[in-house]
Amino acid sequence: MIIIMKQLNDILEKIASPLKTYSNYLLRIGLGISFFLHGYGKIPIQESFINWLSSKGIPFAETTAHLIAWGEMISGIGILLGGLIGTKASVTGNLITRLSGGAVMIIMIGALLIAHSHWGIFFGERGSLLFASEQLFLLLVGTYFAIKGNDG
Repeated sequence: MIIIMKQLNDILEKIASPLKTYSNYLLRIGLGISFFLHGYGKIPIQESFINWLSSKGIPFAETTAHLIAWGEMISGIGILLGGLIGTKASVTGNLITRLSGGAVMIIMIGALLIAHSHWGIFFGERGSLLFASEQLFLLLVGTYFAIKGNDG
């Protein structure tokens, strides 16, 4: 059995080995596009979004709504561009990636605490469970890039 597992692992390693260099970009592309689209979907800012923020006790709800939408779009673009710029200007690309990952972290912590605080990973309706796991995933991938930058 161990021999079969080793042989299977060797086959998979042979297939995956040439792709390892690009694996980091899979996370980058997923997070960057997802976060950009989260923000883009909020433009133009709807009065209902502003009112909802106000109902949650968020000060300066109109300004906050714009900051959220633009923060999501810019950090999504930053995650994507940080990797591209990093191929030619490593310090600049690394900084853009880390700042963008940090922005994703802050936005997602806010989203989890304010917008999705009544959802849980292990309880709630099936749809909210799935959505809560997506929110957690975005937070974790943003944290990954804030910590790792372009190293890897």
